[in-house]
Amino acid sequence: MKTLKTSIFIIVLGLSISTFAQESQKDSTHVDKTSYYQKRAHEDAKFEQHFVAENESEEKEFWSEQKAYERDLKKRDKKAYKAYMQGKKDAYAEHYEHCNNHCHHSDHYYHHATFYYYRYDGYYNRYPSRGSSINTNIRLNAPNVRVGLF
Repeated sequence: MKTLKTSIFIIVLGLSISTFAQESQKDSTHVDKTSYYQKRAHEDAKFEQHFVAENESEEKEFWSEQKAYERDLKKRDKKAYKAYMQGKKDAYAEHYEHCNNHCHHSDHYYHHATFYYYRYDGYYNRYPSRGSSINTNIRLNAPNVRVGLF
């Protein structure tokens, strides 16, 4: 009986340790994913800041592809999207500090840069998640009163 209790205790202890190890792996992959997308955002922002298109159509195509990537990332993984956008915002703010008249950016660049400077803060939190809202319907019935003449 004592060996049965000891063996059950060892099995439970082993399972709890393996569960704890798996949870720590999940946390480390979450941190790795967040840091990966922030690093990727910094690299993308640096490329965007130094991008020079040969013509207008090439520039429009470049910016539409970039926005499509961000939309797809938002659909696939919201946490990765949030990390990516925060990384882009930080990179654009860093560039803004030393960007003056020696930087020659296009109109498309400034149009998209304003999104990272001003609009992203409220954009992500503008629409709360659909699961957090509560809808209530209250219906009150009033009594019917009829008046008859005959």
